Amino acid sequence: MLKIGVIAIQGNVQEHVQAAERALDGRGTVVKIKHAGGVPGCDAVIIPGGESTTLCRLAWSEGIAQEIIDRARSGMPVMGTCAGLILLASRGDQEVAKTKQRLLGLMDTTVDRNAFGRQVDSFEAPLRIKGFDEPFNAVFIRAPAITSAGKGVDVLAKLDDRIVAARQGNLLALAFHPELTDDLRLHKYFLHMIPGERN
Repeated sequence: MLKIGVIAIQGNVQEHVQAAERALDGRGTVVKIKHAGGVPGCDAVIIPGGESTTLCRLAWSEGIAQEIIDRARSGMPVMGTCAGLILLASRGDQEVAKTKQRLLGLMDTTVDRNAFGRQVDSFEAPLRIKGFDEPFNAVFIRAPAITSAGKGVDVLAKLDDRIVAARQGNLLALAFHPELTDDLRLHKYFLHMIPGERN
């Protein structure tokens, strides 16, 4: 039985829990992680969207950030959506520098924290994702984007020439919110990244 953790200190937590439960289809459980000690026992972890500065600060102060780094470096899959994409990155923009955000530094990516504008600029778009037969209806809410990626990063989708989905080994970064749709393809894709899981 698989155990999937959703970082539950801030952001779109419940929607990810429900999407992951549906994607698992009885093959495991989903737990909310609010404090240190929860990440090591998980087979995979989701970092949800939210306010990235707050999410970053709490993840480090609670001791969760270092646990994610340690487990990710040992091969555990991590999916970061929206703010989670920012946390996974190695490099940030001027906003990240100004707010002194301490990123996890796991992916060889540079991020633009507010690439698609403010909350009022939220939108949906059909997105062509590498490996998917049909477009994914992506929900962008105050969304970031990846502005540069290293050679080891596989770009899965772009919008307006900006990278909005990418994978680097056991790391999956999405600028949008797959948990806000009924489409489970990305959550299932993520679960298939767990060692021993098959499509």
